[in-house]
Amino acid sequence: MYPYRTPLIAVAAMAAMAHAGAAPVPADAAAFTEFVAAQFRQQPLGGETVAMKGPLTLSIGTMQANLDRVYGYCRNNADDCQAEIDRLARGVAQVIASRNAPPAKEAVRLVVRPEEYIRQYDAAAGRKIQTWPLAGGFVIVPVLDTPRAMRTLTSDDFKHLDMNADQVFQLGVENLKTTLEPLLPQAPVARPGEIGHVAGDAYDSSRLIMHDSWAPLAEAQGGVLIVAAPAKDAVFYVGEDTPKAIDALRALTKQMMKNVPNPLSPTLLRWTKAGWEPVQ
Repeated sequence: MYPYRTPLIAVAAMAAMAHAGAAPVPADAAAFTEFVAAQFRQQPLGGETVAMKGPLTLSIGTMQANLDRVYGYCRNNADDCQAEIDRLARGVAQVIASRNAPPAKEAVRLVVRPEEYIRQYDAAAGRKIQTWPLAGGFVIVPVLDTPRAMRTLTSDDFKHLDMNADQVFQLGVENLKTTLEPLLPQAPVARPGEIGHVAGDAYDSSRLIMHDSWAPLAEAQGGVLIVAAPAKDAVFYVGEDTPKAIDALRALTKQMMKNVPNPLSPTLLRWTKAGWEPVQ
């Protein structure tokens, strides 16, 4: 829990992590991305071009590789960082080699992304990917998760799975339920003057997709639950519907987005029985 009177403590703590274990690879997100790109290019990628799309985001042909996980690993495990990058590079090469094989149903996941991110992705890929609306400019995107890479599901993947969009969505939800720890007690009740959080898993922001799983927390907080997802691996929340609490959560969210790679959105969402609603 973070006392919302001093939310910058949380930001400073997470920012400090970014500087841990800088050697032997760059600690800066952009430089780290270029470093990993060079490692990828040493792999047999079937002629696919490796390009940097942004900090911690690479394109390999039409495939996108998000480096959040390996970057976080390297921050905390400097001695094994190069080995982990090598494992990732080999994994991407394996994905490229086997991408024509039918995707495994157990690897289907759902992620939450801003609409603008999806528009940019569609423009870069030259095709429109399947999405579902969530709330407040967030959309839900189906991805295929493997131990070494994550990529957006394509229309060909839907055909290989022999599933329609609704079936893929339900499969993604069920797989999230199976792989994520239950929300409670991961997300304890936020008492007055506190900002609660659930963080540490690359799919923690995907918890917003499972709206009903937040009901016990909302009930425990007197029916009040306002959340923010500034990063893929973090959701912050308060249990007070007051200007002071909302302003504190909004400030923490904006500060957090300045200190994490590939931030999501500053939008705050309010839990209601009918669904999430953006906080004005």
